[in-house]
Amino acid sequence: MQILFCHPNAAPGEAERWQAGLTARLGAAGLGVPGFTIRTPEVAAPPADYALLWNPPPAALLGQTRLRAAFALGAGVDALLGADVLPPGVPLYRLEDAGMAAQMVEYALHAVLRWQRRFDEYEALAARGEWRTLTPRPRPLIAVLGLGALGGAVASAFAGLGYRVRGWSRSPRALAGVEGFAGPEALMACLDGAGVLIDLLPLTAGTRGLLDGRVFAQLMPGALFVNLARGAHVVEADLLAALAGGRLSAAVLDVFGQEPLPAGHALRDHPEVTVTPHIAALTRIDAALDSIAAAITAIEAGATAVPGRVDPARGY
Repeated sequence: MQILFCHPNAAPGEAERWQAGLTARLGAAGLGVPGFTIRTPEVAAPPADYALLWNPPPAALLGQTRLRAAFALGAGVDALLGADVLPPGVPLYRLEDAGMAAQMVEYALHAVLRWQRRFDEYEALAARGEWRTLTPRPRPLIAVLGLGALGGAVASAFAGLGYRVRGWSRSPRALAGVEGFAGPEALMACLDGAGVLIDLLPLTAGTRGLLDGRVFAQLMPGALFVNLARGAHVVEADLLAALAGGRLSAAVLDVFGQEPLPAGHALRDHPEVTVTPHIAALTRIDAALDSIAAAITAIEAGATAVPGRVDPARGY
């Protein structure tokens, strides 16, 4: 078995950690010691059975005719599907959790509680040397867009804390304590009067540019917007207009249409916007290795239904 690893942005030593971890796991599963090639511009890629990919160059898999599967080293797969990296017919698998769901929950909870309890305003008061008590905002109605492994975990976490939660997805999803909405025709009803909007949708043709002025106008005046999904979901001019007009009182943004966010960009130093550099949920290598090794073991055993397989037509 030959495995190709292509991650141009991997930290020093990271590729070797993937190699050692996968070798140990596949060996323990009785599959022997795989060959492992770390693909760089200077290293030609030998024929491989499996590929591990993150932001690969377009020609990374050129000539790979025997690939049985490729694995995205993260939850999002839009970059792989959009760049035509994969040879025709090669199945793509994404990481459904790999330690990311817990991180998304932590980030979302922090963003909402910081805004609801007005800790962001207390930070500003402290910086000015002021000692003053602020009235907390009432518990908001929370709308979560996207109820996959990550969005479902976030919606369930808020429901478990007693928040009123709505969730919107392409097809119906049943989650305890979450009022479900499904399909394009139900989006506005899901958003109506929500005090917090959390985006955890995949990036597809149907979700690109979805979050525009019409969407923000459905929210409660002074709402909070939290984007943990993709910057391309948002019409930035409409987001800035919603902040200027008071429809939104704040936004917490981890993703952007252009990353890194350029210096001088209107969102970077906006007083009502909190910016983080796409860190809401980082891939945990050990958890990802467990998932990928289990998938390869299942494929080698002839399994036809392996978790995490991407439907290219849907984009996730």
